[in-house]
Amino acid sequence: MNVAYKTWRDVLTVAASISNKIVEAILSQQLAPEARLGESELATLFNCSRTIVREAMLDLAARGIVTVIPRRGWFLTQVDAEMARELYDARQIIETGLLRHFAQKGRPLEPHLVQRLQSHLAEQQLALEAGHVGRRSYLLGNFHVCLAECLGNRLLAEKLRDFTVLTTLFTMRHQTPGDARMSYEEHVAIVEALASGRLADAGECMREHLGTWDSKVHMVREVDPLDGLRRALAPMPSDVKGVAAGGKK
Repeated sequence: MNVAYKTWRDVLTVAASISNKIVEAILSQQLAPEARLGESELATLFNCSRTIVREAMLDLAARGIVTVIPRRGWFLTQVDAEMARELYDARQIIETGLLRHFAQKGRPLEPHLVQRLQSHLAEQQLALEAGHVGRRSYLLGNFHVCLAECLGNRLLAEKLRDFTVLTTLFTMRHQTPGDARMSYEEHVAIVEALASGRLADAGECMREHLGTWDSKVHMVREVDPLDGLRRALAPMPSDVKGVAAGGKK
């Protein structure tokens, strides 16, 4: 039985809760990249109306996380290599820019913020050692959001969260535990530079970290669903004498 909500604010609050749950599920690799998000199913799971679910889907669509396919419904956005490249380029501009802007202030990161980042690294290490793929994935992505918050820009932190969700939809299909370990070690280098006051070095570490994304994924050749039919219907080779000349002998 659906819960009755008194105001539109209540509706938006529940819709935001649904979209947040979906984001967390993606970051934890609990939703497959090709997952369909049915309105009826979600309404049942969250004990709410399809109207509220639709509000959540519209929010995620505006953020680029889901797309709607006519007569089929809502699906997680399919992130290919070209889109991934654009996402990582955008993240590099934002995150190195944040570090550069912070360095220009001429003061080190406050000790309690350094400690927060170091605690985050400790959680990443535990997840890696435990082989917990979902937890590992969530923490590796969330590190960048956490760093932006520590640098004092919550607005960009939220934007980075959305970009991280999209890059997660890509990396969950192409990243191995070894690649994840490399990402963790690069996070360590960034935090060590910040902790020792080497702010310019931290920015350079971030640039290298995000600039080498393609070396940390293993692309599988996409199978063209029309390949077999295309080859079957291809023009016959005109190597039979006389065919090219209209069949004259």
